[in-house]
Amino acid sequence: MTPEVVMDLLGSAFFLTVTMVALIVGPSLAVGLLVSMFQAATQINEQTLSFLPRLLITLGTIMVAGAWLIAQFMDLFTGLITRIPQLIG
Repeated sequence: MTPEVVMDLLGSAFFLTVTMVALIVGPSLAVGLLVSMFQAATQINEQTLSFLPRLLITLGTIMVAGAWLIAQFMDLFTGLITRIPQLIG
């Protein structure tokens, strides 16, 4: 197994990880920003106000995109497992 192969495998794993995290955290970040702007405009200083919308958006995103995320994860590791004989030899 050459360093190029290792870097290719790690690169694809890191890219998938960043994609999965961005897909889950991105909508939560946007909702948190909108709630924070609303709090700043209305001068409401309640820390727990932004928690529930972010939690619901995160759970909704996982429910909607969860099957796709798991399929991508399984494709990566199925490909890795099937390439083990080539990587060893």
